[in-house]
Amino acid sequence: MKGLVIFKRIYWGLLLLSTSANAQWYQHSFEVMGTMSHVEFWLDNSEVEKEQAINDKADTLIQVVKQEMIRIDQQMSPYIEQSELSKINREAGVKAVKISQELFDLLIIAQNISTLSDGAFDITYASIGYQYNYREQKRPNQQAIIEALPLIDYASVQLESSKLTVRYTSDQVKIDLGGIAKGYAVKRCLALLKSAGVQNALVSAGGDTGLLGDRYGRPWLVAIKHPRAENKNAAVIPLTNEAISTSGDYERYFVEDGVRYHHIINPKTGDSARKVVSVSIIGDDPTYVDALSTTVFVKGLTVGMQLINNLDNFEAIIIDNKQRLHFSNGLQQ
Repeated sequence: MKGLVIFKRIYWGLLLLSTSANAQWYQHSFEVMGTMSHVEFWLDNSEVEKEQAINDKADTLIQVVKQEMIRIDQQMSPYIEQSELSKINREAGVKAVKISQELFDLLIIAQNISTLSDGAFDITYASIGYQYNYREQKRPNQQAIIEALPLIDYASVQLESSKLTVRYTSDQVKIDLGGIAKGYAVKRCLALLKSAGVQNALVSAGGDTGLLGDRYGRPWLVAIKHPRAENKNAAVIPLTNEAISTSGDYERYFVEDGVRYHHIINPKTGDSARKVVSVSIIGDDPTYVDALSTTVFVKGLTVGMQLINNLDNFEAIIIDNKQRLHFSNGLQQ
């Protein structure tokens, strides 16, 4: 992760820059999980393998990735009434609910990151977060926030590993996996591609991108969107076999009386976090970098950067409220 180059080509909230794909590069973009997703990979075309066969294999792999994203969305979206997460939010406040091993394991990871971050990452923020509607520019009043704050506590989600159950301490508690599920989906899709023999791939979902290998001999170039300039990038990072997640206050927001209300909620206040405007975390695990980008955004520049500098195998790029870039220790070399 050495050096930064400034480019001017935009590609969603987190950006992918690449040269034109040749015949052996395959890519596809699609909408899922409330955002734009993308998959790109290389397939070797041996002499004995006909062009149609390799194209069919590519089409199959694209569908595998797409269906996996859809499956996770159907399981973990709070906006889908029949999702496993929605069932938990309806029932776990009154009884223990048995859930899948997959979701249980992700809830354990979420709790571990909550502990690590001293509650800066907390999926129970949804206990007030559900009252925000950014499309309709609606937000809860201060009294509603005050009443909901005691419900925002990751310890109120009780997990029983021997029974694979989850229970809330109150029927008013809600959880949302928006700060971790897309990273997990990216990780799962990369694993599926790798198991199919793919050695070079990119999978992204909104601000979360995971990379398998390099771009066939060169690093992948992943750019961070400028938070206040629609057609500019703040930086471009060469990465290989890593993941990067960007959280910004420009993704879902509205402005009221000069105040920006956005989707990254500070669990301590029930209001939008405003200490910085963009955080990008780089690391090996897409699930963790997703959650850590939210964590550092909430903690702010000084405390957030200190957290990353004390963790092995993670780096950070933070853009403060004056649009200045700050880099973790490993990126300053």
